[in-house]
Amino acid sequence: MTSAALEARDVVKYFPTGSSGILGRPTHEVKAVDGVSFSIAHGETLGVVGESGCGKSTLARVATRLIDATSGDVLMDGESISHLSGKDLRIARRKLQMIFQDPYASLNPRHSVGQIISAPLSVQRITPPQGVKTRVQELMELVGLNPEHYNRYPHEFSGGQRQRIGIARALVLEPTVLVADEPVSALDVSIQAQILNLLETLQAELGLTYMFIAHDLSVVRHIADNVAVMYLGKFVEVGPAHAVYSTARHPYTTALLSAVPVADPSRRGRTDRIRLEGDVPSPINPPSGCRFRTRCWKATDLCASTEPVLQDMGNGHFAACHHPMETPVTLGNSVS
Repeated sequence: MTSAALEARDVVKYFPTGSSGILGRPTHEVKAVDGVSFSIAHGETLGVVGESGCGKSTLARVATRLIDATSGDVLMDGESISHLSGKDLRIARRKLQMIFQDPYASLNPRHSVGQIISAPLSVQRITPPQGVKTRVQELMELVGLNPEHYNRYPHEFSGGQRQRIGIARALVLEPTVLVADEPVSALDVSIQAQILNLLETLQAELGLTYMFIAHDLSVVRHIADNVAVMYLGKFVEVGPAHAVYSTARHPYTTALLSAVPVADPSRRGRTDRIRLEGDVPSPINPPSGCRFRTRCWKATDLCASTEPVLQDMGNGHFAACHHPMETPVTLGNSVS
């Protein structure tokens, strides 16, 4: 049996906050990620979606070991990377790289494009057979940049071009897994499509595995094989993209899909929009039982007393809900 390219087992990440007493010990914990598991097969894409603050970016950073998990395990090709350090961790990171959300903040303005893209080679003490400059220029061409701009600086590029620089930097070590943390959310819509098409092309040509994080459901549908919907630190629905989008079973997923704009004048003022009441609860003190129950129109006493677990709805489609949509709402045609 082939091991998953990237796997998480019951990953938890709490951040201590507040302080009291002479020693200033933390009084609370922000439960950013609270028991998340996933598995991504080689060459496939897992899309992780959810509202801002649900823990998506924290999960990405735990998966790439930019921050350590409070508990749980992250594995690459069946081997745990959660407790690696020093040289072993550095070697593992050659195969696991990250594309960051903000193409303006993630590039050092004092470094040229050549310096930025080649930085991982310097950190890993690797000298490509063809030389550093040639390798960098090859990657610049691969991601759609002019290799002659090797000595230019980030401020001389547009947002889309800067994100291409970030993608080239992530590829320079020839990784097998890329974790993309909302890589197109800061870009214009027309540029988003170009970057998504580039990522799909790179995946096909290089056999890459993606963990793709976004809050835009239509973006995730375009690129993901499987989708995980996250709410307040937990996955509430997981499954093949076509199943999640066409037959959402969790009320939260249904509400998210109903809010996606539809480019169809005939459907203006449509009545299928589900408007959630209230705000997302604090991750410091999440609700008992189901975390979505305070905003859910189907909530009962059972939802308050017992936390739902992911249940198989058929064909690898899972939802954590005591009262899943008995007649799944077909919303696939409303998302494009």
